[in-house]
Amino acid sequence: MGEDPAKRREERAERARYHFEAEQRRREQESGEAQLLIDRFVAQATRAGLATEELTARPWSGRSRYRTGVVGWYLRRDRSVGVGLDGGYYVLVVAPQRFGRWRRVPVHASSPPLQTGQGARDGESVALDVLLQQRLRWSTSAEG
Repeated sequence: MGEDPAKRREERAERARYHFEAEQRRREQESGEAQLLIDRFVAQATRAGLATEELTARPWSGRSRYRTGVVGWYLRRDRSVGVGLDGGYYVLVVAPQRFGRWRRVPVHASSPPLQTGQGARDGESVALDVLLQQRLRWSTSAEG
């Protein structure tokens, strides 16, 4: 019993902060590695003349598609993830937007993960490098 409860709380908070910061550093490092893979993909896709298109986003309800104004390539056949010409990594599932079908919906590049779909259903999680290589191999007839 001789330990002060305030001191225990402070120690627990410090350990939690340490773990949070360590996880944040790990994610930043992972994101940097993933960004290098994406930059390499953009260069290869451009060199290979892989056709680009305006990426569209779908609302959570999944009933329609919204224009985004971002030009690039879809990485998944379900069009849920894309890479822009700018090297940005875009998750293309957004909140429903009023008049979204008639106006452009803003999407923002996010930090790319080394493993896409992590925590999703079985078979939906794919290493980013594998996904990028698969995308380079898609035939133009399969894109549409």
